Amino acid sequence: MMNTSIKNFDLTPLEQSKIAVIGLGYVGLPLAVALAERYKVVGFDINSKRAEELLAGHDSTLEVSDADLEAVLFPSAERLNAKEFGFVPTINPEDISSCNIFIVTVPTPTDKHNRPVLTPMLKASETVGRVLKKGDVVIYESTVYPGVTEDECVPVLEKVSGLKFNVDFYAGYSPERINPGDKEHTVTKILKVTSGSTPEVADYIDAMYRSVITAGTFKASSIKVAEAAKVIENSQRDINIAFVNELSKIFNLLEIDTHEVLAAAGTKWNFLPFKPGLVGGHCIGVDPYYLAQKAQEVGYHPEIILAGRRLNDSMGRHVAMELIKCMMRKNIKVIDSKVLVLGFTFKENCPDIRNTKVISIIDELHSFDVAVDIYDPWASQAEVKHEYGLNILPPDQLPNLADYAGIVLAVSHKQFAGLDIRKSDNCVVYDVKGILNKELVDARL
Repeated sequence: MMNTSIKNFDLTPLEQSKIAVIGLGYVGLPLAVALAERYKVVGFDINSKRAEELLAGHDSTLEVSDADLEAVLFPSAERLNAKEFGFVPTINPEDISSCNIFIVTVPTPTDKHNRPVLTPMLKASETVGRVLKKGDVVIYESTVYPGVTEDECVPVLEKVSGLKFNVDFYAGYSPERINPGDKEHTVTKILKVTSGSTPEVADYIDAMYRSVITAGTFKASSIKVAEAAKVIENSQRDINIAFVNELSKIFNLLEIDTHEVLAAAGTKWNFLPFKPGLVGGHCIGVDPYYLAQKAQEVGYHPEIILAGRRLNDSMGRHVAMELIKCMMRKNIKVIDSKVLVLGFTFKENCPDIRNTKVISIIDELHSFDVAVDIYDPWASQAEVKHEYGLNILPPDQLPNLADYAGIVLAVSHKQFAGLDIRKSDNCVVYDVKGILNKELVDARL
């Protein structure tokens, strides 16, 4: 049941609410579809192609099935208004003007110097500010450092709308916890942290999420606490993975199999089961820089956080160099050789190529004049070309493995599990993910 006992009568009762989700990517779309089972939801995105594909009933990120999308989809805002609940995607900001709850789910990237880029959030705040009305609530889900919601975004909302914060409109923060490609831990099955700019608004926001999140909610004491909780979740994972990546480098020099060590250590009940690998994507490989930036602003240099980032960012080059060393040990010519990289997305069974660290392997191999072919049945050829300037092989044409002097299994897509990949005198096989029979590979992390 919805909580309609909010004392602040400026707020629209939840059962009468209309929600705008700003940004329809990996985070925004699953949330919008979940909310649309109970509320009227307008999804706004500046990408016209994205809106068009969603209106056609398909999600190219594969986070939402066509059946689930079509179950709540309406072709226009006008048709939606006549119904009690449902979802319509749009590129027209006027379509969100009748909403009273705005949820911002845009990306928070870093620049080439690893500095936080808040531009998407600030632009989204401008868009919301133009339609903001008395009694409206703006909730941010994008990962940020503590203080961004109230110190950076709220002033934009005030300036553009002419309204006063916590008098005319309110804010909240509820960090996204989407795990791309994970069909078990979907948005409604992951406990949601919520917060609001006043106690009453915090209750209101918590009740809204609780009405669709079956896993429940946790109401944080403040917006800053909720922001900090999110950024340390991914920073903690980053540091733990950096630790096992460093172990991998050490054990490789000691000629000890890292995966066997981890399996043995994992028999202790409180040992954390992290594995070595490439750390990319839009969360773990980015979020620690947000916390580091804020720490440095207040005069503290975060040694462990940045050390973990440096180590994890070095792993692509490390893999390439280990492959080359193995080739040299077998007297396989490196310069002008052909190497096949299996997988390009930032994680398995997911089409997301954002901040993939497989590119570091490829760049390092190119520096040795190695010809690299890339095969990934999940990645879009057009997106890889647009974002990285690389051509990848067609998804339906697995190349002849015997044509290569080196093979790097970089991403553990399910399609690779049954491939007949094996080392030979003329080919080095490097298994980044440790999913192949160790007797059939030359090296693995």
